[in-house]
Amino acid sequence: MATYTHGHHESVLRSHSNRTIANSAEYLRPHLHPDARLLDVGAGPGTITMDFAQHVAHVTATEIGEPELALSQQLATVQGVSNIAFSVEDAHALSFADDSFDIVHTHQVLQHVADPVLALREMRRVTKPGGLVAARDADYAGFIWFPLAPELDEWLQLYRAAARANGGEPDAGRRLLSWARAAGFEDVATTASTWCYATPDERAWWGGMWADRIVESALARQLVDDGFATTADLQRISRAWRTWSDAADGWYLVPHGEILARA
Repeated sequence: MATYTHGHHESVLRSHSNRTIANSAEYLRPHLHPDARLLDVGAGPGTITMDFAQHVAHVTATEIGEPELALSQQLATVQGVSNIAFSVEDAHALSFADDSFDIVHTHQVLQHVADPVLALREMRRVTKPGGLVAARDADYAGFIWFPLAPELDEWLQLYRAAARANGGEPDAGRRLLSWARAAGFEDVATTASTWCYATPDERAWWGGMWADRIVESALARQLVDDGFATTADLQRISRAWRTWSDAADGWYLVPHGEILARA
């Protein structure tokens, strides 16, 4: 596993906890069925995972460590979800037997792993013949926004540099099909979807979240410690995020690649 660029600061979890099937896994919804056993690789705070549990027989949620896994465990307890198990796993070497799951899902994970092709091979291995591996990842080079601001261009350059320094691939969305082919999948359906932030509330949430993340999260510490930026640089970028979020005509688009790969 490469170093996780975002970390788990409150500002990061504020974003990740907003994710649901509806806004992050709609491409998979038609393939969920009441008898399915689903593996969620990299469950994060568990909001998509808990949604899955309402549609399938059983879910197994994984994370890279006990502290990370505790986030989804806590949410399952709060929501009273019982058809779920939890396991600390390395996506490159899953502990499950061959042909264990009907569906394997991973969201915003392959961009962070050291070897996404190996991770997909492992997901294929633990999927039953005829089952599906579903992956969705953002593509940072495709982010677009208005009004234009040089500080947001700078933010994007800094994030992509930090992610690559950590061994990840921030422009993963466009590579999913290629990675799936390299992992041995022959039957792969590809789609794309977006997050779009344009209303006052959406801009306040997205812009405010990144204004905090760029000065408070693990990313901020890395950028300063590794000499990519100064604290003053990050504070300037943070102010630019708030200026963008206050713009009456502000608009932001986040593109994602998606694959449904049949085992």
